[in-house]
Amino acid sequence: MRDSLLRVSAAFGVALLGLTLTSCSGSVSAKVGTPEFYWSAAVETYAAGDYMKATDHLDHLMESRNEYTARAVPWSLVLTSGMAAGYMELADAYTAGARLNHTNALALRRKATEYRNIASPLALRFAQNVDKLDILPPGAVPLAFSLPKGSAAVPPLIARIAGGMRLTPAEEETAQSQAIERAVLLTSCLAAGAPNDIARTAEVLGHATALTARPTFAGAMSQMLDIEASLYGRDKLDDPAKLAILHQRAQNLLHSLGSAMVVQAQTSTH
Repeated sequence: MRDSLLRVSAAFGVALLGLTLTSCSGSVSAKVGTPEFYWSAAVETYAAGDYMKATDHLDHLMESRNEYTARAVPWSLVLTSGMAAGYMELADAYTAGARLNHTNALALRRKATEYRNIASPLALRFAQNVDKLDILPPGAVPLAFSLPKGSAAVPPLIARIAGGMRLTPAEEETAQSQAIERAVLLTSCLAAGAPNDIARTAEVLGHATALTARPTFAGAMSQMLDIEASLYGRDKLDDPAKLAILHQRAQNLLHSLGSAMVVQAQTSTH
């Protein structure tokens, strides 16, 4: 009996160890805390539509250089800037609704402020990590993620909010998900060099080694920085310092890209 119990215990220990060495996807063995683990976890949570968790996993891959860093940086930038843009769109819709629905104007403006406060740390996270583009190898930028969910069309629920109509809590949650999906999708299109073109973006991202030209990606990220700088305008969160920082980072990104292209051109002529 004692030997049987020991064998069962040993078997259980081996099974438990196997679980700890298996990533979230269940298909790729990876020790918890390793780059392989975080990459697999990012892929799974992204596929499930949990972009916030996917971004958290990608952050681990950007803490130090590893085989996934070059793929994690562009993906993280697209997700953080896209999510921030989605929350900003929601906030703008509630602000527009408050102008039309005077009875519930205060509640609608509070929702707008709530979503802007959610967007802010994402926008700042994006602005901070955009510097990590410098650690990418020269040449095209990898887009190692599948086409995001969602539609390019403005969701009907967002239109209802902007029209001053009240939504149920369930509808508000759906509207939030749809706004985030749409914004991440459109940001992906921009990063792929196909603004608002879902079909073309799907074609680009459909390749096993999807790439986008570095000037295209840098230009897209600069544009997103300028867009998200407006979050700190006087009529929104009113933070001139942060507004200036995001605008400056957008300009720095374009300037560094231009300098790199000049050096590359000079090198190719020698």
